[in-house]
Amino acid sequence: MTVRTTWEEVSARRLQRQFLSRPAPAGTPLAEVVAAMLGAHAQVLSAAELSVGIRAAGTTRTHVRTALWDDRSLVKTHGPRGTVHLLAAHELPLWCSALTAVPPGASPFPPGVRVTEEQAEQIVAAIGDALDGVCLTADELGEEVLARTGAWAGDLVMPAFQGMWPRWRLVMHRAGQSGALCFGPNRGRKVTYTRPPHFDPLPPDEALHTFVRRYLHAYGPATPEHFAKWLAAPAGWAARLFAELGKAGEIEEVGLAGRPAAWVAAGDTDFPDASFRGVRLLPYFDAYAIAAQPRDLLFPGDAWQRALSGGQAGNYPVLLVDGVVAGVWHQRRQGRRTTVTVEPLGRLTARQERELGEQVERAGEVLEARPELVIGKVTAGPHA
Repeated sequence: MTVRTTWEEVSARRLQRQFLSRPAPAGTPLAEVVAAMLGAHAQVLSAAELSVGIRAAGTTRTHVRTALWDDRSLVKTHGPRGTVHLLAAHELPLWCSALTAVPPGASPFPPGVRVTEEQAEQIVAAIGDALDGVCLTADELGEEVLARTGAWAGDLVMPAFQGMWPRWRLVMHRAGQSGALCFGPNRGRKVTYTRPPHFDPLPPDEALHTFVRRYLHAYGPATPEHFAKWLAAPAGWAARLFAELGKAGEIEEVGLAGRPAAWVAAGDTDFPDASFRGVRLLPYFDAYAIAAQPRDLLFPGDAWQRALSGGQAGNYPVLLVDGVVAGVWHQRRQGRRTTVTVEPLGRLTARQERELGEQVERAGEVLEARPELVIGKVTAGPHA
């Protein structure tokens, strides 16, 4: 018999597992928190610090940076969708094996810009060899890559930041996803790259099966289409993978009212009896806002137009009220102070306004700044 559930129950379960309904206790290893999120998007590092900090009691950005650069329990590298994430270092064997087993989609670049599969493998191997035991800037790494591959890898073919990047940078994300590259501490204002500690990858099939179950634990019930969108993977491949896991009894279907059947890990069919009530502030590209589906239920009504950018989640920081997006916000930092402007899309109750103030104070603690709350129109546009 198929288990039936509601959006409110699904939302409450996800928020609980994301440490959003209640933060992880003080002292919880941050790698455990990041693992529960399936990575913290870190293209904007301060946003990643806030994503992690709001989920772990007593955590500040200093704690996140210590885990990242000192004890190395976190790694900044390329994760799902090829985008920069913080990942738990002990999970790299799973992440790298699973991500490299995902078939690539169609290249967005014209034929004259692309690299062949053989060239991509040469570049990734050269990156891993060049970064073993050292930290290099992009320019330094480029010199090492060209010395190991050839001048062709340095052709300026990739439009980026009002300039052109060399051909080898087309596959930097693949180097990160395979474990050949991760970020090192900045050298002044320059980004550096290094290689994470060597590890033994998991067998690809084992990694993919574990990866799907982990995704469903964090963000299920979900469809193959949801999984493919989150991972930027071919939809047909995801459908075949879910069918294989369903046939093997590793995942099972549940019913969500008015929606196509979705999947959870086998036996993981318990949902909270009560819906979540509360206010939360999620920064740019927070894992929950990006991964939770169906998106029209998470971004209901006016939130669809105001808090999404062309249907894409993450480009605006969002205000969650009772588990759904109910506004946007923006912070402007000046020295030790930060002004947090929140634009609710509806009227907040007195209780919700109090909770909003508490959330702003917590954000200030994480970012080690003195916050000021302003309720009004957010004039900043979406992040690129």
